[in-house]
Amino acid sequence: MQNYIDRMVRAAKLDINLYEEVEADKGSMGQAMGVVVLSSIAAGIGSIGTIGVKGIIFGAITALISWYVWAYMTYFIGVKILPEPQTKADHGELLRTIGFSSSPGLIRVLAIIPGISGIIFAIASIWMLVAMIIAVRQALDYQSTLRAVGVCMIGWVIQAIILAILFAALGGSISG
Repeated sequence: MQNYIDRMVRAAKLDINLYEEVEADKGSMGQAMGVVVLSSIAAGIGSIGTIGVKGIIFGAITALISWYVWAYMTYFIGVKILPEPQTKADHGELLRTIGFSSSPGLIRVLAIIPGISGIIFAIASIWMLVAMIIAVRQALDYQSTLRAVGVCMIGWVIQAIILAILFAALGGSISG
């Protein structure tokens, strides 16, 4: 358990070595999934004042789907479309590193405090994006951070479209 907590703290500290470690550790998939779930539960708790308790369950399910879709899109874009000469990765490596890049999202639980939810969610979003860029750069063995930014942005747009279609097909918003 201490190793798990240590990994989450190191991921939040943007420790490049942590992302290399979980990339290589095939046994850390459950931990990566756990980080995604904990981060989404933190977001759900933080948004109780806005969307209620159902946001916790909805957030966890959405986060897991988003994590998988974004990791797959990132793998496909980063390895098949925009690789660097040394790029070599598999889908699992991206699932593990991107999962741990959700660690900064744990601070979203603080958004339950009235009056600061917007700033907490903004800080968490930016921090998680920076962590993801580092995770992608390390998992895809990129020399260029700019290429990792591009891959993340392209993957995010595709994921957003897929989720919008999925939510529309399932009946729209969580309040509907």
